[in-house]
Order: sequence, then C-alpha cells, then structure tokens
Amino acid sequence: MMATIINMVAASKGQLPVAKLADKLIVLLAFDKDEEGNLQPAFEPREMQDERRAVATARLMALNHAGVITWMREANLARGEYGPAEVLYQAGEVPDLD
Repeated sequence: MMATIINMVAASKGQLPVAKLADKLIVLLAFDKDEEGNLQPAFEPREMQDERRAVATARLMALNHAGVITWMREANLARGEYGPAEVLYQAGEVPDLD
C-alpha cells in the first residue's frame, strides 16, 4: 500500500517511480554428503530477505544437513558489483566457498 502511495505521488509530480536496488545480498546454502562422502549442495543457493530469517532458517537446516552456511555481502546489482562476503552463520561441514 505504501509503495502504491509513493508511486502515485511520484507520478503526480511528473516523475517516474524508481525501483530501489538491493543493497545487500543474503544467501543460504546447505550441503549433504554423496555416496562417496563428498559434500554436494543440497539445493540451489537461496536468496533470503533479511539476516534474522537467514540465520533462523540455517539453524533449523543444520539439524538435517551435513553443513549449512548463510552469508551476506553489499551489492550494487545495477553495476554487478559485490563486496566481500560476511558469514552470518555456519554449522557442520562446508566447503571453502572462495
């Protein structure tokens, strides 16, 4: 509702609404072991909405996976620029993600 109001105000001033670019990229990834004991991603990396949800979800997933990690980094999606990754939560076995 608030976004609709902001867009209406911008349009009434002759301006086009501008979508806000994400300033943080928060990712969650879990790993399981294959038959040879090697770590494999349990699913595709998931983008999370905020740090609190990412950590809470990772803690729950740690109960059912060999390893789990969630991290964030500053991002300018328009330019394709990303800052260094900051680990928010890590448990179990996780490969080096450099």
